Amino acid sequence: MKSSVITFPGSNCDRDMDVALKKFGFKNKMVWHNDIELPKSDLVVLPGGFSYGDYLRCGSVASKSKIMQSVINFAKSGGMVMGICNGFQILVESGLVPGVLLRNKYLAFICKNVFVKLDNKNNHYFKNLDKDIFEFHIAHNEGNYFCTPEQLKEIEDNNQIAIYYCNNLGKIEEKFNPNGSIKNIAGIFNKEKNVLGMMPHPERMIDNCLSGEDGSLFFKNLINSIK
Repeated sequence: MKSSVITFPGSNCDRDMDVALKKFGFKNKMVWHNDIELPKSDLVVLPGGFSYGDYLRCGSVASKSKIMQSVINFAKSGGMVMGICNGFQILVESGLVPGVLLRNKYLAFICKNVFVKLDNKNNHYFKNLDKDIFEFHIAHNEGNYFCTPEQLKEIEDNNQIAIYYCNNLGKIEEKFNPNGSIKNIAGIFNKEKNVLGMMPHPERMIDNCLSGEDGSLFFKNLINSIK
């Protein structure tokens, strides 16, 4: 399986994602934002970080990078595109997933482990996973997902919510919401479920000695479901 990780000026999780993908069997290539064409890929990842220093709005400048037209075309043709943290912000700015990402509710940068609960396994990202609750890491200042009531109804009707913030038992309540995101939403899909945007970082949880292994389960399942 071949993957591509897009690197923007200010990306800081691109190498972490490269390590995670290669560890679980992907043949990964790093792609510079100013390139025009994607290499042949089964998966394209927009990584976390602070692309272009988060100027204007997080992800807004990166969404206009040369490579993004190829990423958009790849997604619209059914290719799998995953955006993590700043990558999620780039996805919403590119129109590949609905909604916006606002400043965190308490106007503070958040860096900690959180629990999330899967809402939809009818997709290549989460199918065949044996459990629903995962511990991942978050590190963001603008992770507060918001959309209009009309968009929310459409997202819920189309089963586009991917994961919710919860506690270790899977309870989805406001007190377990780290950033004020509407309905505790931590990640969403596009309608076709081939594009996934989420704030938590599974690539930071791939070694039990350093962090945890829930990310390992995610990446192992991901490559097996794409094959």
